[in-house]
Amino acid sequence: MSELSEHKHIVSGFDKDLLELDSKIARMGGICEQMLANALKSMRSRDPELGEETILADAEINALEREIEDAAIKMIALRQPMAQDLRQVIGALRIASELERIGDLAKNIARRAVTLSAEKHPKPIRKSLKRMGKMVSSQLNASLDAYARRNSDLAYDVWQRDEEVDAMYSSMFRELVTYMMEDPRTISLCAHMLFGARNLERIGDHTTNIVEQLYFLVTGDFLSDDRPKGAHTSAMRLDQDDMDD
Repeated sequence: MSELSEHKHIVSGFDKDLLELDSKIARMGGICEQMLANALKSMRSRDPELGEETILADAEINALEREIEDAAIKMIALRQPMAQDLRQVIGALRIASELERIGDLAKNIARRAVTLSAEKHPKPIRKSLKRMGKMVSSQLNASLDAYARRNSDLAYDVWQRDEEVDAMYSSMFRELVTYMMEDPRTISLCAHMLFGARNLERIGDHTTNIVEQLYFLVTGDFLSDDRPKGAHTSAMRLDQDDMDD
């Protein structure tokens, strides 16, 4: 084999490896989207069976993350990629990690849905949860679309929308606290709803992390450290929920 032919063979092999990585990321993202949709539906319709099904789906997310990690490590060791090629491999590795966390958070919402399946949810709370769920689901879909298309402009647009999710979380936080103060009988229900809303807000953060990684992958530049955040969001964090995997 000539030196030129060998070079083409190596390049072709690397491109094939990248396509396989992208395929696994797309599959992982699709499962995350479905998990989130099912978790929210389970919460709204008080469907414990759908909630349990969603919880079980997380195992496939974890398996795919391990496959992506193994493939990325092998590519770096054998192909020794440089510059943008290296950014693509590292980007896929980091995005897989973000998707794994999104899967965990969707699983947490499903767990809340199972726990609350016998509880009647006040209509205003159902509406607020539905609005926030649609917003976060749209953000996740857009981040995955931006990755598939390698679209840095779309990535920047999703990055800026994080503030909207924070504002919705803050509004829902105040609404639920008001319910608890007015009627102590709702404390257990509202506490679970608060954690559900917190999980959604965290999914929004992870989708923003995805587009930050994508922006760097495409442009080689980092987005500003001054990520748009809603007012007072940090004061409303329920960080113990991050450990509820």
